Amino acid sequence: MRTTWDFAGTRALVAGAGGIGATVAGALARAGAGVVVLDVDKGRLDELDRATDGVTGLEADLTDADACRAAVDSGVQLLGGLDVFVHAMGVNDRRPVLETPDEVWERLLAVNLSSAFWLGRAVGGVMVPRGYGRIVYLSSVSGLLAHKDHAPYASTKGGVNQLMRVMAREWAPSGVTVNAVAPGYTETDLTRGYLARPGMRASLEALVPAGRLGRPEDLTGPVLFLASAESAFVTGQVLYADGGRTLV
Repeated sequence: MRTTWDFAGTRALVAGAGGIGATVAGALARAGAGVVVLDVDKGRLDELDRATDGVTGLEADLTDADACRAAVDSGVQLLGGLDVFVHAMGVNDRRPVLETPDEVWERLLAVNLSSAFWLGRAVGGVMVPRGYGRIVYLSSVSGLLAHKDHAPYASTKGGVNQLMRVMAREWAPSGVTVNAVAPGYTETDLTRGYLARPGMRASLEALVPAGRLGRPEDLTGPVLFLASAESAFVTGQVLYADGGRTLV
């Protein structure tokens, strides 16, 4: 995909090698950035390494605080510094609140929210003393809308929104911006099984004024803008890239 962004000389760390994370990492690399991607899935990282020039995979369990700190340290060493961090991790488990076991809540909290805190804190520790940084979290329209069967997922994405706002408030004087991009229904590995259910795709498309579901490529422009030097006066914001889903 053609890009007009120039990230030559930029050092970027991306957490998550899934559909959106891999797409964003590839877009940053094609725009000239050096990119390290963190993920627990070595096979997914190897696939990304083979498919995308300028991207290096680093295997890490990001549901552990010490492992998050170590992964950021390793990524910064590989890159020779750090300018951009993108958190693109998320899992979901759709079921009613009364049918949600403790282990599901704990897993989603660890993957979606705890990793966002641990990695963001480690990244901030690098960027704040330097006086420059761009941090972008992948949130969701579920952080705003009350979708049924989404309690843990919605809670973690709402938590990500507020976490990034506090980080943005604390780090703005140091030249570090922190923002979030909130996709609507997007076709990724996370949603493939759900969309395959009879009638599900059509029912979800009917909720989107744009008339279609999102694709990972729809998010690269918003993320790259917030990761760029041009977004210096934008911080603490949730940018909804949802085809108008939050309008109805």
